[in-house]
Amino acid sequence: MNKPVSATSLESSDRLGNHAPDIDALLGRIAEGASDRERERVLPFAEIDLIRKARLGALRLPLEVGGAGLSIRALFEIVIRLGEADANVAHILRNHFSVVERLVRRPKDEQHRQWQKAVADGAIIGLAATELDTPKVGNVTPNTTLSADGDDYLLNGTKYYSTGTLYSDYVLVRTADTTATNAAALIPVTREGIELIDDWDGLGQRLTATGTTHFRNVRVKRQEVVFDAPDTGYGIPYSNTFAQLFLTAINAGIARAVLRDATAVVRARKRTFYYAPSEVPVDDPLLQQTVGQIASGAFAAETVVLAAAEALDTATNAFDTDDVNAVDAAHKAALLSAKAKIVADEFAIRSGSLLFDVGGASATKKATNFDRHWRNARTLASHNPNTFKTRSIGQYEISGTPLPAKGFF
Repeated sequence: MNKPVSATSLESSDRLGNHAPDIDALLGRIAEGASDRERERVLPFAEIDLIRKARLGALRLPLEVGGAGLSIRALFEIVIRLGEADANVAHILRNHFSVVERLVRRPKDEQHRQWQKAVADGAIIGLAATELDTPKVGNVTPNTTLSADGDDYLLNGTKYYSTGTLYSDYVLVRTADTTATNAAALIPVTREGIELIDDWDGLGQRLTATGTTHFRNVRVKRQEVVFDAPDTGYGIPYSNTFAQLFLTAINAGIARAVLRDATAVVRARKRTFYYAPSEVPVDDPLLQQTVGQIASGAFAAETVVLAAAEALDTATNAFDTDDVNAVDAAHKAALLSAKAKIVADEFAIRSGSLLFDVGGASATKKATNFDRHWRNARTLASHNPNTFKTRSIGQYEISGTPLPAKGFF
């Protein structure tokens, strides 16, 4: 078994323990063939296995239980780089880290400690939460139900947008018992009665397996169920800020990927337009200006994400220490996360388009697959649209109205 990952080694030399791969090498291997995988629709099982073996999913666990003890900000630095390497792989891990943050990082009982150990050993967690027949996304009673079966339960229902679950070892299922009390059940994906279907057909993030999951009389142990409470998991105000900021971090990574590809395209260009101001593309001031715009956008996107991540660190620490100001800190983190989303999404989407201004018509060939950057950024930005965010931000700035405490704020 790998030695425990070290926060110090990660933050100072980008290494995951003495026997684990170098972060740069790991991200490099994930980046290899990322464009080809998406174009040919080759699911990244091998890349997720690399992450599992490196125990990247344990970055937020404490050192004493085999984690890296990283701050949220340090984690999001890596998420941005992972998004640059492969936006699909980064998105696959979003639900894993969200579940770790809610239920696993600070265990409350023996079952929680078992989940924590599984994550420390490399296990990946997926999510099954969304139902298409509910009137609202988020704070509603799920139609997926837990019914008593002796001392345990039977789980029945269908979920959609189960991002990453196809690649995972466990899945967290949002459900409710017969009294309509909301809960989360965390169970192995191999349990009898679970069917995972890779039917996601979105224009972007095509390899995330954001598909349908059926639960048919799945046996769930009583200790595998965590009922919502004010101080636990989904009951904590602004508990979804982490998940929202994670998506924004991936878009910041996409902006970096666009910069990488834009500079490579300009350096490789041999021909230019008849009326171009320079015969040599690398000396063309218009191409230089466009790459400068892309670089500035990537910098801005990364900067706002990490600023919001620092605020989320403050809020998380406040809840961990029962600080009376924890909810206020959580609201600040949600507000900064919403603002970061507006900025990072805009720059990622715009950069994905600007890439074609430096590459010309040849950059639109299917072989380049450069359109994936725009498609992926546009798809990620469509999660919880910016119109809702900007309205709530404006309402707060004008009237002091707090952001919604539930949903993706």
